[in-house]
Amino acid sequence: MFYRQQTDGTRLAIELGNLFAGPTATPCWIIGGGPSLATLPIAEMVATPGPKFALNLAGSGLLRPQFWTSYDPTSRFQRSIYLDPAIIKFVHGCRAMDLIPDTTYKVCEAPGLFFFERRKEQGFHDFLTSADGITDWQDSLIQAIVIAWQLGFRTLYLAGCELRVAPSTSLLTLAAKSDIRPQPGELLGDLVKRCERAGISRSSLESAGTSPQYHFDEVKPLAAAIQTDFHYFRVVQYLRLCRRAMALAGLSLISATPGSRLNDFFPYVDAQQACEQIRQALGNPGKEMTRGKYTGGDKTTGGEPSPHHRLVAMRDFRPHHWPAPASRPSQAATAKEPAPAAPLQRVIDGIRETPVDLTERG
Repeated sequence: MFYRQQTDGTRLAIELGNLFAGPTATPCWIIGGGPSLATLPIAEMVATPGPKFALNLAGSGLLRPQFWTSYDPTSRFQRSIYLDPAIIKFVHGCRAMDLIPDTTYKVCEAPGLFFFERRKEQGFHDFLTSADGITDWQDSLIQAIVIAWQLGFRTLYLAGCELRVAPSTSLLTLAAKSDIRPQPGELLGDLVKRCERAGISRSSLESAGTSPQYHFDEVKPLAAAIQTDFHYFRVVQYLRLCRRAMALAGLSLISATPGSRLNDFFPYVDAQQACEQIRQALGNPGKEMTRGKYTGGDKTTGGEPSPHHRLVAMRDFRPHHWPAPASRPSQAATAKEPAPAAPLQRVIDGIRETPVDLTERG
């Protein structure tokens, strides 16, 4: 599934499947670039255990992710993402020989970067489980979800993932003058078409623009924003149609993005609730005790132990009919050994070699 590549094209397969799976449904944040990300409790999210998996330019100026992926061309992203060894990066193999922005280095030389191949003809029923590539529906969020599942994460909290481009207040005011009001769930492009049919010029609509599209400093013109909003709508419908596949694969998708289109189809919790759920699953580093850990002192200092830490009856059993360790052959011992030689072969092997001088004598 994943591999490293050298500048001469040499590939080295890397086994990362389920590397981050644990005894419970391992959580991970998926960080999108929507404007709501700047309104979330970023400091609490950063302090909460569990990795942050960022898409494209998401998180810029707010947090540094532990995982990162992109779908778009290399030149759209930042040098520090590619060269930061603390960030594990996943990009398509076609980017291997691109130049890292503002450097003379190839993408394949970046530390902690893994390549994968894409699968374009992937259905909803198995979009997570392909064994030889990542589902390619031309979207970074879909790509991140599949990679996260392949790595072993089973509970994904989506922050900064509005998956919509909203009209600006100026555009809504302009539309209202022609007695046009946005309909619930209406796409940006459909609203603009109604405005144009009412006689509002395209240039006036473009001047009015949209509400902030990202939490970082970037903006698309109206025509591109309309296309992006439709793309977001389509991705949400893809995910809606993948819910059974996700359930069968043990994946929970939870929105922590206020106002997201996902909230119509997936559970929503606010970011603080998400942080608390993650702390319940993984522990709370800010409140874990250190006194007595090295000295063997009273480990209940500071209060009663939680129910999770109370002694319960446990005993390790082998699986039914499982051989005892002493009689169970090791992997090395079960490797195939050469078959014993046939009797005739043993005779041939025992014949001594006699040197013969082939030089002609006069």
